[in-house]
Amino acid sequence: MSRRTIQWLVVFSALSIIGVLITQIYWVKRIVEIRNREFSQQAHVALQDVAEELASVSNVMLQNNPVEQLSPDYFLINTNARTQPDILEHYLREAFTKQNIVTDFEIGIYDCNTNAMQYGMMLSTKNQDKIPTTTAHWLKTDKYPYYVGIRFPSQTASLPWELEGWMWSSFLIIVALGFFAYALFVILRQKQLSDEQKDFINNMTHELQTPISSIRIASDVLANPAIVSQPDRYNRYVNLVKEEIGRLQRQVELVLTTAKAERNMLDIREEVIDAHEEIRSVLVRYRGQVSHDFSATNATILADRDHFHGMIGNLVDNAVKYSGAEPDVRISTTNIGKKLSIDISDKGIGISPEQQKKIFDKFYRVPSGDIHNAKGFGIGLSYVKEIVRAHGWKLELSSSPGKGSRFRILANLR
Repeated sequence: MSRRTIQWLVVFSALSIIGVLITQIYWVKRIVEIRNREFSQQAHVALQDVAEELASVSNVMLQNNPVEQLSPDYFLINTNARTQPDILEHYLREAFTKQNIVTDFEIGIYDCNTNAMQYGMMLSTKNQDKIPTTTAHWLKTDKYPYYVGIRFPSQTASLPWELEGWMWSSFLIIVALGFFAYALFVILRQKQLSDEQKDFINNMTHELQTPISSIRIASDVLANPAIVSQPDRYNRYVNLVKEEIGRLQRQVELVLTTAKAERNMLDIREEVIDAHEEIRSVLVRYRGQVSHDFSATNATILADRDHFHGMIGNLVDNAVKYSGAEPDVRISTTNIGKKLSIDISDKGIGISPEQQKKIFDKFYRVPSGDIHNAKGFGIGLSYVKEIVRAHGWKLELSSSPGKGSRFRILANLR
């Protein structure tokens, strides 16, 4: 499956899940609205019956539309006469039971003399309990001289229960989305690793073929008895074989060391070394391609000699490799406090800020034109990072595209 196909799969899947969430929210909202509308209609019918009964008891004319709803849980009944609490309670229980309204409700009777709601009482159609309640904060109206108020506190309190179901279902969808996102991440990561593995195998095959081909050619030449009579040529091919074998050995050791670093199995054997001497020994094989300026007065550090050689060699290799036809590479040292600063700088192609974040990742190679085809496995800088970390040192990078790069290692002085 191509990366583009996976990306489209991610987009369509995400849109589908978002669509499910939006649809769920819409239908939950619709259900709550329908539920409130049905309750409001039932309450209106029941309170209309109560208004008719109260008008009959008080022997007054029933007004048109005596029931008014001020909020989803608050209703008024225009009684047009004083109302006895016991009679009101009786008719309310009877009307609510008839309409199958099983809930708690509060009643208050408006007193025009005090302009306040009086007789606050909590009742229920579930039982015969009566609990006094406050009515001071209830809404009032100037439309009627006599009226009663009925509140349904459980009507508002029931909304969170509706929302709770939605919240749980949404939580489950979010969890499913999380697992889905993680699965996609794993798929993309596995594909990336697969691509990196293919690139690594291709690069490694190419890198190993070159020294093997050189060794095979040299061995064919050395197999010729006549070569013994040409000492200079003989020595040149012998040295070529040694160099290529050394190159193969360094490449194999780099791969093995990187694999050990991944498993935190690096074998670091620290000893006191003179960094200047070790760097000079590394620069021998570059035959004057790299200049140096050792300004540090103290270069004694505690390090693994072989890994130190490998670390410096990888940094210099990269600097030469990405510097074009005429490399301008310089390695310098200075003392900064109790640390030895080792700087490897070049005037090559440089590294963009986006690439600097990935440059130390295993198998990552700067995809910049033909430079992407430069030799190497793509694990050199990853190896450098692991060696620096294993020694407890610090690694810094400063670079600008087209202006070159500078890698700085801050090692602890002995």
